[in-house]
Amino acid sequence: MTIILRLDRVMADRKISLNELAEKVGISNVNLSNIKTGKISAIRFSTLNSICRVLKCQPGDILEYVDGPEDR
Repeated sequence: MTIILRLDRVMADRKISLNELAEKVGISNVNLSNIKTGKISAIRFSTLNSICRVLKCQPGDILEYVDGPEDR
């Protein structure tokens, strides 16, 4: 399975910086940067919930499933 993180796109649409979002969500800049760049293998629902609350979006706006070779 291939999950692509689109957090950078949603942040750009909302005109919110990494520092501002990290502060409002309550996580470190480094952890949020790792989420934004896709350098994670898991995300807590509580973190996803907070990100969606601050950005006023749905989880599907941030996470995208793409069919990959390992899924066949």
